[in-house]
Amino acid sequence: MKSGSTLEKMLDAGHFAVTAELGPPSGSNGDVVRTKAELLRGVVDGVNVTDNQTAIVRMSSLAACSILVQMGLEPVMQMVCRDRNRLAMQSDILGASALGVRNLTCLSGDHQSFGNQQGARKVFDIDSVQLISIVKRIRDEGKLLDVEDELDGKVPMFIGAASNPFAQPYAFRALRLGKKVAAGADYVQTQCIYDVKHFAEFMQAVRDLGLHHKVKILAGVTPLKSAGMTRYMAEKVPGIIIPPEILQRMSAAPKGKGSEEGLKICAEIIEQLRAIEGVAGIHIMAIEWEQKVRDIVQRAGLLPRPTV
Repeated sequence: MKSGSTLEKMLDAGHFAVTAELGPPSGSNGDVVRTKAELLRGVVDGVNVTDNQTAIVRMSSLAACSILVQMGLEPVMQMVCRDRNRLAMQSDILGASALGVRNLTCLSGDHQSFGNQQGARKVFDIDSVQLISIVKRIRDEGKLLDVEDELDGKVPMFIGAASNPFAQPYAFRALRLGKKVAAGADYVQTQCIYDVKHFAEFMQAVRDLGLHHKVKILAGVTPLKSAGMTRYMAEKVPGIIIPPEILQRMSAAPKGKGSEEGLKICAEIIEQLRAIEGVAGIHIMAIEWEQKVRDIVQRAGLLPRPTV
């Protein structure tokens, strides 16, 4: 095993894995993390802790992951390239390992113009592909970037990446994923999927490259809460495609019933994703809606979770 994490064991055993996001609070109240985490206990195989998502200042992913470890839950730490140079990133990787974090998802990060610190300078000292390769070197060789001295202590880490099948140019998406796999990614979590037909075409390109044999692919899903949210995501969020039939279903839902329709759609999409060759699991991004994750996993027929 590369890390010995529950997520790695689950995927290695061939089980259909389930992860979900947990957004840390915009403050120092650790009980917010604990409350959200309890909603996910026994429901998912890994809890993704976001890293200043949408470029809004929040409790650090590292600190929130430490809380999860103390609770006996499996954290999946996210790290973005936007905010740190290579010294800080490698330092946090070593610190995360010392605290018991065994999964790390390497991301570029949302542009700072989206958040509450628009005057912040972006760093991007390295990109997400380079970050993956650095983590692999630390884990497999016990060495930092550009340093030949061996580190004191092992850094067992299951290395993750992100992929957006819906970003243009579409033909480049599978090739981009291939770069991350070559750099050392063990698993990948995708952008949220509504257009299953388009995603299936992406997966065909992935299979044509043989990538599904080299990396575990967790397909992303996000439950829709209302017709307004659906229209906003379709019109304003780059890299998301929402088919007309889903827009119509959410718009036609009776008043006060939009969230129920959204949960039905989410469960239906999961069922379709499970039938696609090469999909090893799902990643649920229930934005500030962690209390619905159990319902989603139950509807999808994925409870109880296997033990490994």
